[in-house]
Amino acid sequence: MKLKIAILAGDGIGPEIMKQGVAVLNAVAKKCGHEFEYEEALVGACAIDACGDAYPDTTHDVCMRADAVLFAAVGDLKYDNNPTLKMRPETGLLAMRKKLGLFANIRPVATFDCLLHKSPLKEELLRGADFVVIRELTGGMYFGEKYQDNDKAFDTNVYTRPEIERILKVAFEMAMQRRKHLTVVDKANVLASSRLWRQIAKEMEPQYPQVKTDYMFIDNASMRVLTEPRFFDVIVTENTFGDILTDETSCITGSMGLQPSSSLGEHTPLFEPVHGSWPQAAGQNIANPLAQILSAAMLLEHFGLEREGALVRQAVNASLDANVRTPEIQVTAGAKYGTKEVGQWIVEYIEKA
Repeated sequence: MKLKIAILAGDGIGPEIMKQGVAVLNAVAKKCGHEFEYEEALVGACAIDACGDAYPDTTHDVCMRADAVLFAAVGDLKYDNNPTLKMRPETGLLAMRKKLGLFANIRPVATFDCLLHKSPLKEELLRGADFVVIRELTGGMYFGEKYQDNDKAFDTNVYTRPEIERILKVAFEMAMQRRKHLTVVDKANVLASSRLWRQIAKEMEPQYPQVKTDYMFIDNASMRVLTEPRFFDVIVTENTFGDILTDETSCITGSMGLQPSSSLGEHTPLFEPVHGSWPQAAGQNIANPLAQILSAAMLLEHFGLEREGALVRQAVNASLDANVRTPEIQVTAGAKYGTKEVGQWIVEYIEKA
């Protein structure tokens, strides 16, 4: 198979982990007879510094020409503490999602048996947890009308029926492919936008009679994700709630450096780790590349390359079992591995498989 892949490394640790993700894709291509063509582009702080725009038109053109986008992270400390700035790295991420029509963010959450002890949660709660969070990505407060002066500020949380229907369709269909259990997370006891979500979900339920659908307020869901993670199969929720909930799930895997994701919609699909740019660690060879590598596996699987995706996952699991790990999940008194060393180990595993 031939694929054109846009490479958006972004800021902070992004270039380091992206290098390992691309190396793994190259190993898979060589092993399995595929041809992957890459085109790099700027996004985030590095794009602002270069051309004054966090998601320039040239980058968008690269994404639109590609079959898929492999993205790392955006964010830089120099932008974090000045709330008056109109352009910041995260502006580029939001613009990219909007222009590419990426309305559905898919975040799988699963445990690794050898890392259960790294979670702050009890192992007996975690073992066997396996669910997916589907987050609506282009609506809600992040994109609604905004206002700020010295005395007042507001963000408008707007959702329309078509926006809600399309994300719920993704969620119901994914539930059909899995264990046929869907949880709709909202705040319908307080928010009008959530009541519309719940109304439309109930209208759609009869179209998927095999799916057991339940409804949960976001505060309760936030608690139960941590206390009963095995209860869930597919969760669907709006943009802001999904942003918070999916970061919370890192407590289940033991590290945000292990969580990949995909964003799907109207144009080019995008694959990215869920963690941020961690600018404090940039250049230190300590960032975990596994979420980036697993995002590459999701990319392969999206195009029907199931065997190749499984090979990458097998290599990742083998690296963890062999204690080839970056510092945040390293075993006590174990050998020390950095970003490059973990990536190289996985590449060599694929080459030998």
